[in-house]
Amino acid sequence: METTGVFTRNLKAYKDGYRYIVNKGSTRSSKTYSILQLLLVVAEMSPTPLTISVVSESLPHLKKGCIRDFKNILQRIDKWQPRNWNATDKIYRTKGSMIEFFSADNASKVHGPSRDILYINECINIEYEIYRQLAIRTTGTIFLDCNPSFEFWLDEKVMQQPDALLIHSTYRDNEFLSEAQIKEIESNKGDADWWQVYGEGLTGARQGVIMQNWDIVAHLPEGYKKRWLGIDFGFTNDPTAIVDMRLSDGELWIDELLYHKGYDNMMIAKHLSTLNIPRDTPIIADSAEPKSIREIATQGWRIEPAQKGKDSINTGISLLNRYPKHITCHSMNIISEYRNYRWQNDEFGKATNIPIDRYNHSIDAQRYVCLNKLLERGSGLSYGILRGRKPPQSSGGGL
Repeated sequence: METTGVFTRNLKAYKDGYRYIVNKGSTRSSKTYSILQLLLVVAEMSPTPLTISVVSESLPHLKKGCIRDFKNILQRIDKWQPRNWNATDKIYRTKGSMIEFFSADNASKVHGPSRDILYINECINIEYEIYRQLAIRTTGTIFLDCNPSFEFWLDEKVMQQPDALLIHSTYRDNEFLSEAQIKEIESNKGDADWWQVYGEGLTGARQGVIMQNWDIVAHLPEGYKKRWLGIDFGFTNDPTAIVDMRLSDGELWIDELLYHKGYDNMMIAKHLSTLNIPRDTPIIADSAEPKSIREIATQGWRIEPAQKGKDSINTGISLLNRYPKHITCHSMNIISEYRNYRWQNDEFGKATNIPIDRYNHSIDAQRYVCLNKLLERGSGLSYGILRGRKPPQSSGGGL
C-alpha cells in the first residue's frame, strides 16, 4: 500500500493512544485518504472485531468522498471484495470487523449503538451537538479532519483536551500529486484568503461570506407556488450550471440539475430532456449568450435572457438573501459555492461590496431567476416573502 507521511503520522498518533486525532490541512494533502487507509489497516490487524464509523455531513458527500476513496484504496491493493460490501447499509466487513459509512443527518445512526473508532470527515460542516452524540458513543479513538476555513467547536471543545493531537498537513506532504495538480493549486496564491486555508492549511477568518439565510434539506417540497430554472453557461474553463428554483410559502427551494464543464447548447438541451421537466417551465439564462438561448429555444424550451441592468450582480444577491433558502443535500456544488462566495477585501483587509469572481456559477444562475421573476420593476422590491418568518441559519463552513 502506497502511503504518504500523513498516514505515518496518524499511525504513530494512534499507536501512542491519543483519544482525539485531528487533521487540519490544505486541499489535496492526503489527510482523508490517509485516515481511510489507516482505518483499513486497523480493522484488518485488530485481534478482536471492531466497529468503525465513518461520518460526513450528507450521503452525497460520503458517496463522492470517503466511500469512493475507500473503494479505491482496496482496489489499488487488489482487496476489494464486492460480497463484503452492503450497498444498502453502506457497510464493509473485513477480517471480522465492520466499517460503516453514514451521514450526520441520519438521526437513528447518530443516536444509535456505540462504536470502537469514529472518523468524522470535514467536521467543520457538522454541528457540535451531533459530534457530541457521536463522541459519547465511541469507546476508542476519534479521528477528525477539515480544511480549517474558520474557528469552530473543534478548536474550543476538542483541541483543548490533554489527549488531543493536531496533525497539520499541506499539499506538499502528498508526494503523489502530479506537477499539473501542484501548479493548479499554486496558481491560487494571489487569493490570500483562499491560499491561507486551502494552500497552507491554516485557520481562516469567517468574514465577508456573501450568502446568508440558508440551510440544507433532504429534498424539494412536493407543492410549490412558482417554479423556474436558471442557467449560467460555461464550457472549457467554467462549468455550465443549471438550477431548479421553487417558491413555496415565501421561501426558495434550490436543487442542482447540472454543474459540469464541456457542455455545448445541444448537450444542455438534451440533458434537460432527461429530467422530466415540463417544457413550459420558464428558464432564465445568461443574456450575454443570445446565440445559446436561441439554440436551446429551438429544442422546444421556454427560455429567456436575464434582465441584468445596472448593478445587477449586487441586486440579484440582495434578492437571494432576502429569502430563506433551502438547498438539497445532493447539491454539493451549490453548497460549496454558498460557503465560499465572499466579498473582495480592500488594501486594508476590509470587505468591499464587490464579490469575488469565483464560486459563483450556480449563484449566477440563481441571480438570473431573481432578476427576472422576483424583482418588481421600478420598485426594487421582491414579492412572495413571508414577513415575520424566522429564517433558517446558514450552515456555514467550506468544502
